[in-house]
Amino acid sequence: QVQLVESGGGLVQAGGSLRLSCAASGRTFGRVAMGWFRQAPGKEREFVAAVSWSGSSPYYANSVKGRFTISRDNANNTRYLQMNSLKPEDTAVYYCAAKWGGVTTALGDYDYWGQGTQVTVSS
Repeated sequence: QVQLVESGGGLVQAGGSLRLSCAASGRTFGRVAMGWFRQAPGKEREFVAAVSWSGSSPYYANSVKGRFTISRDNANNTRYLQMNSLKPEDTAVYYCAAKWGGVTTALGDYDYWGQGTQVTVSS
């Protein structure tokens, strides 16, 4: 089992930045791919970014490419989502998720989920 806890959400004005953290505990966090997803009110949960266990070849949704950066600190079992140039349409609950094996962008492929953290971007 892998337990995930997100933090770092909050209220920010458009154009601002936030950094989300995802702390992992439990079973070894070795070869676990990690993803970030988000769900806005009335919408389905959608892919935001993902990275392999090695941290190479990150993937991003087109809507966040160039603004968001996913990274991982394996020594501290923590993953990050740096969000810059935030827009009101980025408002959502953000979830981190983990899966064994290779990185994918499909929500259904992820086995472990955090509780989510709210990000609100005001215009």
